[in-house]
This record gives sequence, C-alpha cells and structure tokens, in this order.
Amino acid sequence: MPWSRLSPSPIRFASILCVALVVFGPATIVAAVLTGTVTDPDQRPAPDVQIVLSGHADAPQTTTDAHGRFRFEDVRPGTYDLIAIRSGFRLDPTRIEVERDGGYDVELRLRLSAVTESIVVTASSADLSLSRTPSTVSVLTRADLEARQVETVADALRLVPGLGVVRSGGRGSLTAVFPRGGESDSTLVLVDGMRANDFGGGFDFAGLPVGEVERIEVVRGPQSALYGSDAIGAVVQIVTRHGGPARVDGSLEIGQDDMTRATIGASGSPAQFTWGAAAERFASNGFDGLAPATGERVVNDDHRLSNLSVSGGWHGGPETTVRGTVRLTSSERGFPGPFGSDPLGNVVAIDRISRGTNDSLLTSISTTHGWTDRFRQQLDLSVADLDGAFLSPFGTSTSETRRVTGRLQNDFTLDPRVGLTAGGDVLTERATSTFITGGTTAPVPVRRRVVGVFGETRLSPSVRTLIVAGVRFDHIQRSSLPGDPSAFAPRPDFATDTTVSVNPKLAVSYLVRPASADGGNWTRLRLSAGTGIRPPDAFEIAFTDNPSLAPERNRSLDVGIEQAVAGGAVILDATAFYNRYDDLIVAVGRSFADASRFRTDNIANARTRGLELQATVRTPWGLESRIAYTYLDADVLAVDGSANAPAPFEAGDPLLRRPRHQGTLDLLLTRGRLTVHGLVQARGDVRDVEPSFGAFGGIFASAGYATTELGGQLRIHRRAEVFVRMTNAFDRSYEEAFGFPALGRTVTTGLRFAPGR
Repeated sequence: MPWSRLSPSPIRFASILCVALVVFGPATIVAAVLTGTVTDPDQRPAPDVQIVLSGHADAPQTTTDAHGRFRFEDVRPGTYDLIAIRSGFRLDPTRIEVERDGGYDVELRLRLSAVTESIVVTASSADLSLSRTPSTVSVLTRADLEARQVETVADALRLVPGLGVVRSGGRGSLTAVFPRGGESDSTLVLVDGMRANDFGGGFDFAGLPVGEVERIEVVRGPQSALYGSDAIGAVVQIVTRHGGPARVDGSLEIGQDDMTRATIGASGSPAQFTWGAAAERFASNGFDGLAPATGERVVNDDHRLSNLSVSGGWHGGPETTVRGTVRLTSSERGFPGPFGSDPLGNVVAIDRISRGTNDSLLTSISTTHGWTDRFRQQLDLSVADLDGAFLSPFGTSTSETRRVTGRLQNDFTLDPRVGLTAGGDVLTERATSTFITGGTTAPVPVRRRVVGVFGETRLSPSVRTLIVAGVRFDHIQRSSLPGDPSAFAPRPDFATDTTVSVNPKLAVSYLVRPASADGGNWTRLRLSAGTGIRPPDAFEIAFTDNPSLAPERNRSLDVGIEQAVAGGAVILDATAFYNRYDDLIVAVGRSFADASRFRTDNIANARTRGLELQATVRTPWGLESRIAYTYLDADVLAVDGSANAPAPFEAGDPLLRRPRHQGTLDLLLTRGRLTVHGLVQARGDVRDVEPSFGAFGGIFASAGYATTELGGQLRIHRRAEVFVRMTNAFDRSYEEAFGFPALGRTVTTGLRFAPGR
C-alpha cells in the first residue's frame, strides 16, 4: 500500500470525526449524580483529596470539601473507576456500576501508602493512575523536590532507579542521562508535552530548573509506539504548575562560590480561566581553586541561568478547554576544560576563554473538545526554537534547531472497560551549524519531516487488570542536502531519503492480590515490551558519505513486581529489563570495509540488561525512606557481519560511563515544623575516555564514589520557612566524568515563602 494512503490528512480526520459523532453521539438519557465521602485510615473526613472519575473520555475530576464530601453531576450509566489522590495515601481499586438514573453515594477509605497515588500523563495516550500503569514509571512531585531542596531536574533524576546521571564538572556543566544503559541521546524530554530535544535527540539536562515544576514523570523503556522518534530509551516529562487555587510562592537562597538562586511562581483559576507563571534566576562563579592537573587557578567555571514561563487557559464548560504556553530559558557557562585526572599529561593550561550560551523558546497551544461522553478530540501545535553558541580560542561557532509539531488525537470510550486512541502528527525540523557547510563556507540546513499515525487500545476486563497495546507508523523523510567537496572528509550531494518505521508496544498490569484481601498488603505484576527509534542527528548526516543512514533501534522487555507490606507502609519494587540496540551509527574504517562501503553506517550493536530494586517506606510518625539499587550489564557487541566491535572496543567490553552498580539512600523526617533530609549516592567504577582527546586518547578506568547530602528546613510562619543544605558533606574528591572534578563541600541557605498557600 502506498504510504500516502497511511498519511493523516484533514479529509481522513474529518471522516473519523463524522463517524464518531454518529456512532458515539449523545443518547437521550437523564444522567445520574454520584456523591461520596472520603475518610482517612482513622475514619476521619479527608478534605482536599483529588477524586478522578475514570470511564469518561475526559475523566472528570473534583476535590473533597472540609467534610470529605465530593459530587459528580451528569454521570451516564456505565462502569467507572474512582481514583483518589492525596500525599501519603492510596485508595483500594474501586469500581462503580451506574445502571440507571438517580443518585449514587459511595464511601471511600484511604490507606497509608509509601507511594502516593498520581495521575500519569506520559505512559499512555490517556491519563492513567500510577497504581495501574503497566509501564515502569516514577513520579516526583513538587512536595518531593521542595522537601529535598532539589536544585535541578537532573538532581531529581538521580533518585530514579535505572538512570545514570553524569555531570561534567560543577553546576551548569554538560549533564547527560543514560537510561538503562542507553546513550545520552536516548531520552525524549517533554515540557508540558513540548519536545525539548535538539535535532537527533541530544539534550543537556543542565538547563532544566525546577522552580516551575509541579511534577516529573519518568517512563523507562522505549516509547516510540506513542511518541515516535527520540523515545528510544526513556521519556522524561516535566509538568509545570497551572491553574488550581490562587497562590503565589517563591524562594531566595545563597551559597558558596557566590551562588544565588531566586524563584517566584503564581497560578490560579478565576471563573472559566486558568493561568500560571514562573520565573527563576540562578548564578554561580563555580570552582575558583587550583586545578589538580596544572596547579593554575581556575577562573572560567561560572554559570548563569534564567527561566521564564507563562501559561493561560480557558474552560468552555466540561466539554472544551484551550491552553497556551510560552517558556523561555537562557543559560551561559564557562568551559575551563578538563582540569582533574590527566593520565597522559595532555592538560598544559586552563582554558580562560571558552564559554557557551544556550537559548530555548518553547511555545504551544492545545485545545480539547469532548463531543460526547465517549468521544474526545485533542489538537496540539508546538514550536521549538533552540539556539547555541560557543566561543573558543578558535572563534565562535553556532548551532540551532527549529521544530514545528502538530498533533491530532481522538479518544474513544467504546465501553467503560475498553478505550481506544487513534491519531496522527506531523513534525518538521531543521538543524544548522557553523560546521555544516556546502560548497562554500556558508552553513546549509539539514531538514527532516516525520509523519506518524498511531493507535492504542486500553482493555480493563476487571479492576485488577489493565492491558495497553499500541502501534505507530512513522514516515521519516530527510530532505536533499548539497555536498561539501572541500571538507576534510568530502560529502557528496544527497538526494531526498525516506524511511518507514513501525514501532509496537504491549504493556500489562495485573493486581495479583488486592489490598483489601490481606489488611492493606497487595501484589502487582507488570510486563512491558516495545521498540524505539532515534533518527540520525545533524552531524551524523553531514559528516558521512552514506546517503541513507537509518534510525538507530531498540527492542526492549521488562518485567516487574510490586509488593506492599505492613499495610502499604512499605512497598518493594523489583524490575528486570533487557534492551537490544541495533543499527547504531559508527565510523566504519578499514577494519570493517567488508561490512560497509561508507565512512559511517548502521552496523554497530549493543546490549543492556539489569535489575532495578527499590524499597519505599512511610511511617505514621513522619519518616520516609527510599532505597534504590541498579545492577547494569551494558556490553558492546560485534558489528554486523563481523566478530569484532568498533575500535577501540572489543566485543563484550562494557559501554562507557555505565556503572555496573549504583544506588541511593534517601531519608526524610518531618516532625512538626521541622523537616530534615539525608541523601547518599554511590556509583561503582566505569570506563571513560581520555579527557582531552576523547576515545582517540584511549579508554581509562574512572573510580567509583559515594557522596552524602544533608539538609533541613524549619517553618517559622505558616507561610514561610528557612532551610539549609550541605552537598558533598564529607568533601570527597570525585569525578562523575573522567577529568572533570565534581563540586566539593558546599553549603547553601535560604528562605521559601508561600503567601498563597
């Protein structure tokens, strides 16, 4: 079948809409009223509990009043699941049958839970509760971040099993995330649904502050069945604060290295409108001591970051919503170069000139309309403008990514136990760089268009079982690119190239033993299998003679079990995973001339497998604890058609910067107005490249480390609290990236205020 028949078009979407309106049109039924009462474990009324009525296409929500009461109007006959969300608690799975007109009243009792229930928007086309999501998901809320005084999203991700976070020096330096042994460009980053990655998947997590964050969702494993390109290893979504009760809050803090940080945020929901706004400013002069490699004083380690976001929305009744978002981030960072471990003596002087700037502008507008209780349609349009510049002793270089994405999604509730999503999107992106040129020195753009159609079904035969199955077809077209005959490695003219990719996913959640069967203890099994892709980035396209580089691919399987003990106060989670990476892009060289006739090609392979263990504890007297450990076996495999691996590796060697063992111990104690926290992070030895010349300088062992963070905060007023934090409390000398010393002991203190609380 020609691809054009599969491509989404206005005519086909209009046809889907017309059919849906006929088949799922409103019935002449007088709807029922559903009310209820929520109590805590001591059977006292529970106010301010978020209640979600799952079963409608739009999953309406409400909040309990001071007496623990809630109310839903216009509930049509059918089967619904009730979800309750309140920090530190969980609700037993509750399914409600509404069979006729009239009133229904239910009683819901919360249980103490080590893991708080949440609505997850990233793991599926539809919002799912965390307790039922079949994918491996971690959610970090704003309360989690504030209690632990987290500075950046990257620091928050260190608490998530399976993620390796590597920062090349102090604050603001290049920060990469390796999901389950995947590459640093294997994680799709979304901010309120907007793609934030560079062309080809690269992303520097140093530029993601947390001042505006409501929660962070991390879905581990490939998610290309839903998101297409770049979701090859994981998806990280940042959800910002928007709407809700009127509030204004902020913080001021100062620390060593002339560090200052200020945040302010506000949001509200007047009448039919919702809005949110946040601003953050960070500055630090960084390390200014003597460099271990040369004994010189470091003077170029400073960092500045500014972030501003504004959003507004309108609710036209329960059927229609519109929301627009603008987010602007600007950062500047000095680059003194490697000044730590120097095994070959290549560092002769500190770089006093080099520094980089990055500016990003993300904008989006989305609208959702519920045509009936069983059919909802959502349209999203987003634009990304990502610019970078780097000043070095050789001059200034620039790079930029421009992206426009349009997405139409249709959600059907065929039956209260069956949900279906179908839709499509179009993504156009362009990358330019000072180093990507044609026959002259003028830069030439690399252009790509991705047209995708996707479908997902969600089957819930009982409250204990959820099956999510989806598939996506992507038509990836790289536009023609003029050659560069004068380059060091000449590039011929490239004609337009097209690739079609199919990515399926299947995920299953089964509640083996419900909580009510054994005093609050329960057991849940998860299974997820899927594939992911990452199309080549601009440099991989520009510096090859291969006109048909294909996307890199991943096939993944994970199996998990969650066990609640002590009535849910302790939750144990174990997940085993396997990833097989194929079609990796590498330099061919003479040794693989028989495998490919090009300079670079999709011939390399890798395998990662491991185990993620986590224990979460919450006690009635204020102690919370999270213990996480990840075992990772990440191996380089032989290239296609050969028994050898790409130089300088041998088949079976571990991948770079992937520790076999890593873990965290996170403790939080709240007693009255005082909260204290402690965090221990440990990582085993890894292999890394020579700091100055990379892999060309050789591969070396980088020592493991363990660091400790301590902090506390005291509420001095119902709307204000003071806090203090000490990172690297024992002043350990260590390097996350070989040759780039991490921060020593630093002390930070500040004030957080929330007059709208």
